Amino acid sequence: MNGFQPQAARQPEPRMYRVVAERIQELIREQHLAPGARLPAERELAASLRVSRASLREGLIALELGGVVEVRGGSGVYVCEPAASPAALPEAGPGPFEVLSARGVIETEVAAMAAKNASPAALDAIDAALREMERSHEDRSSNELADREFHLAIARATGNTALVGVIDYLWRQRSSLWHRLKEHYRTEELRMSTLLDHRTIFAAIAARDASGARKAMRIHLARVTRTFAGGGA
Repeated sequence: MNGFQPQAARQPEPRMYRVVAERIQELIREQHLAPGARLPAERELAASLRVSRASLREGLIALELGGVVEVRGGSGVYVCEPAASPAALPEAGPGPFEVLSARGVIETEVAAMAAKNASPAALDAIDAALREMERSHEDRSSNELADREFHLAIARATGNTALVGVIDYLWRQRSSLWHRLKEHYRTEELRMSTLLDHRTIFAAIAARDASGARKAMRIHLARVTRTFAGGGA
């Protein structure tokens, strides 16, 4: 038979946090860990599973959302009482570190473009978002909205609406995994460092320093990634 033969649709690769979560569940079963049992420390568990601590944390958070484990800050991770039916791991879209990696590629260049193209009104909008973030430091919900507006204002300052859409999309990927990860691992040190980072980013953009803006954004996103992955602020 001649002519084009369509290939069967390829199955998407499973997200890493789901792979890691399933491997942790296997470990719980193989070691017959009873409810209340504490899992090995993060470093030991990551080495045993041959995954990064970032991937391990995503997997643990997925299991916590599925009711399989409980993450207790400063204490460890504990096996939960089994549910009546097997837990379904949440499908939460891209993992938090996938999103942070994408932001590291895109937002660094967005900051550089903003430094070249920002109008006085665009600079005022970035500054207003930064000031609102400083004012709402103790109100986490308002502070996060101001954080989002800061990054979107930088994207708008490029004059490229497609980039605004990309940044908006990336921020909307903050799933239940992201929020639980932040709940467990965001520190006060990171919150203070974020304000300082944002001031540095804005100063570089206002000074029309594209290279400095790119570097400042890279440092900021690397700091967030490092903190959430267990490497400190």
